[in-house]
Amino acid sequence: MLTAAIYIPAALAEIAGCFSFWAWLRMGRTPLWLVPGALSLAAFAWLLTLSPADNAGRAYAIYGGVYIVASLIWSWGVDGVRPDRWDTLGAAICLAGAGIILLGPRGS
Repeated sequence: MLTAAIYIPAALAEIAGCFSFWAWLRMGRTPLWLVPGALSLAAFAWLLTLSPADNAGRAYAIYGGVYIVASLIWSWGVDGVRPDRWDTLGAAICLAGAGIILLGPRGS
């Protein structure tokens, strides 16, 4: 449960931060959108440091699966593009892989 409490907000923070740049450059929004975007990206980086993974590479790999799912949910909620069965299958596979990385037994 602690892992979800870290990775889900991290994904939302990263997506929101990147979306602020997208909105500025692709949607013609004011550069003021970059201020909360930069803060959001800083929050994302901080949240990943709270990961229970034993090294940064694993933390990023685990996060990757969560990010993919969150991106598709963002696309549905913000862009109005509903994930199709291939999006859903791919996201499920990635999330399963992240779970294996997180929960796999480690030798000492």
